[in-house]
Amino acid sequence: MLESLVNEIYSLCKDQHGCRYLQKKLEERNPTYLNMIFKETYPHVVELMVDPFGNYLCQKLLEHASDEQRTILVETAAPQLVKIALNQHGTRALQKMIEHVSTPEQIHLIVNALKTNVVELIQDLNGNHVIQKCLNRLSTDDAQFIFDAVSEHCVAVGTHRHGCCVLQRCIDHASEAQKLQLVNEITTHAFTLVQDPFGNYVTQYVLDLCDVKYSDPLIRRFSGNVCTLSMQKFSSNVIEKCIRIAEPSTRKILIDELLSSVFLEKLLRDSYANYVVQTALDFADPQTRSVLVDVIRPILPSIRNTPYGRRIQSKILGTSNGSANLSPNPDHAQFPPAFPRGNSGNGNLGPVIGRRVHSIDEKGPVNQHLQHVHGVPQGSHQQFPAHHTAHQISGQPQFRFAAGELGGYNYM
Repeated sequence: MLESLVNEIYSLCKDQHGCRYLQKKLEERNPTYLNMIFKETYPHVVELMVDPFGNYLCQKLLEHASDEQRTILVETAAPQLVKIALNQHGTRALQKMIEHVSTPEQIHLIVNALKTNVVELIQDLNGNHVIQKCLNRLSTDDAQFIFDAVSEHCVAVGTHRHGCCVLQRCIDHASEAQKLQLVNEITTHAFTLVQDPFGNYVTQYVLDLCDVKYSDPLIRRFSGNVCTLSMQKFSSNVIEKCIRIAEPSTRKILIDELLSSVFLEKLLRDSYANYVVQTALDFADPQTRSVLVDVIRPILPSIRNTPYGRRIQSKILGTSNGSANLSPNPDHAQFPPAFPRGNSGNGNLGPVIGRRVHSIDEKGPVNQHLQHVHGVPQGSHQQFPAHHTAHQISGQPQFRFAAGELGGYNYM
């Protein structure tokens, strides 16, 4: 009987079998047992939340406690919530606490405890899950402290391995005013973000909102730097997407910049920029495409023996032979024209070039959807198999996803 363990409950919490026994007692929903366990554990809640076994008891206690008891637990833990969030065991217990907040007082205590360390938490392997739980559980007004911190530190968050994912989740959960707040900051810093291994996903996520009031100002930020960005590994992906989804007038600005470049031959030979040129050929209006073909044609003899040159030549010859719809390029994968919108999506998908695929490796139990294949929309709460092989980038182990696949991260 639990009554025989009075004054020993705290020590049992830190023992594997004792912890399981106490959890089962809580599941019996006996008020006497609940009060006994609560009385002996709440003074030690900080220590127990970061304990390998005690954290499970804390989660169960938060689930079954009354509002008054839960408030006491939150008050006791509040001064150490950041420390708890950064701990591999504490992050789970704190997420459970946030999940079960039931009064404005409890929410106020948690917000005040976390609001000065949002960026630190976002950039931490464990802490970022706590911020995402706040986004999932709190109202947009209560979560405003997160949107303010992310907006103020947009580049630091957007260019971070975990931060780029959290920033996308912020967009998902934002009100219209908060979304505008975030997108304005992303647009302001777009030139920096688009060249970053992680930040480029943030800019693509804004483009995938399929809302002209967000995408058009963002795309126009690249005007004057289209050629430079086309020759870079990460930003070239974004420039291709911009050409595909831009308004006709904005698309013409981008393609005209390629046309006027004195380095067009260099672009055609570049391992990244040549795909931007191919995308321009696919999506230019007939008049602009004709001009682009005329500019490229004299260069063809010098590049036709390269893999890129043969593809471009095939496109141009296909048009010359009167073929309005080019045969699918072996490097292109065709996708359905529409996907469920959900929290993110993509409209008007054109040919998707299945090559250089960039992704990041990740650990952790929360759902992250990173877009790393051209034109593939990020599914809303959908999981996709990720078949990958290890390879090295800058001496760090990474993962390379095969063309046409999506990598999903599972975060709770």
